[in-house]
Amino acid sequence: MQAERHRGQYIDPRAGKVRVRDVAEAWARGLTHLKVSTATRYRGLVNGHILPRFGDWAIADLRHSDVRDWVGDLSATGLSAGTVRQAHRVLSLILAEAVKDGRLSRNPAAGVQLPRAVRADPRFLSAAEVARLVEAAQPNGLSVAVLAFCGLRFGELAALRVRRINLLRRRLVIAESVTEVAGRAVWSLPKTNRTRTVPFPPSLAQGIEGQCQGKGPEDLLFTAPEGGVLRLGNWRRRVFDPACRAAGVVDVTPHDLRHTAASLAIASGANVKAVQQMLGHASAAMTLDVYAGLFGDDLDAVALALDGLVPLLRPLEAADGDGLGKSKGADSA
Repeated sequence: MQAERHRGQYIDPRAGKVRVRDVAEAWARGLTHLKVSTATRYRGLVNGHILPRFGDWAIADLRHSDVRDWVGDLSATGLSAGTVRQAHRVLSLILAEAVKDGRLSRNPAAGVQLPRAVRADPRFLSAAEVARLVEAAQPNGLSVAVLAFCGLRFGELAALRVRRINLLRRRLVIAESVTEVAGRAVWSLPKTNRTRTVPFPPSLAQGIEGQCQGKGPEDLLFTAPEGGVLRLGNWRRRVFDPACRAAGVVDVTPHDLRHTAASLAIASGANVKAVQQMLGHASAAMTLDVYAGLFGDDLDAVALALDGLVPLLRPLEAADGDGLGKSKGADSA
């Protein structure tokens, strides 16, 4: 014990007797720095998956093998790999807080093998499918068109105000987002906490201008029928799902319209940085992670461009082994 004190590793046994529930609840109260939706999701994981298993345990009794077995049991219940990984992350954050408070010498959740999360392939609509969907969604087709051609998240569309629309330059300024959390609308910054400017096609200008008519600068561009904030669940049941059935477009979610905007932009010649800015991704690497396959044709263009920059390629082939053999010694030297 004295040696551990000198090394700064001594943990008072009494500190580890506190219950996991108490540490978790104190940690959950400190999530004020996160978006309300994120904090709500974390608290849901605590109450739904962590406390039922470990809530009454003394925190010092928690072992690496206990966390490993818990992860395996969560997977066995049929939870998706993504949910299991999120639940483990939350438990690891709680235990890391206990380490900082001197209740644990190390984090028993560290190094636990997790199920591999497989990202589902994005669903891309063709321009013809989008046209049918917009037509079927009338008189609410403009909201579908903006999602499909501008790549907004639904919360960004619902939070779009008239004063953030530049009809002259055909730009939308995305500075807010609104999400329904526990039945109430919660306002926040966009996902990356950055304001961005998104272009819209000229063919949408007339519809957007008409949507602005009679509204003040602070009014929302799109609203619910009764004038309140547009909510995803209601909009999907009232507008999107019926339009999909009428247009014969199957296996599509509102978020797939965002994927569609990216695919249509890339097919039209947009580079990865332009697509990143339009979608509001934190980096071009994130954009490529999702849409790398859509940039495949660029590889052929690169090969053709390089072919024109290597005029010695064919003479070297014609020389067969002789020309290369004569230079081999010089190259080695």
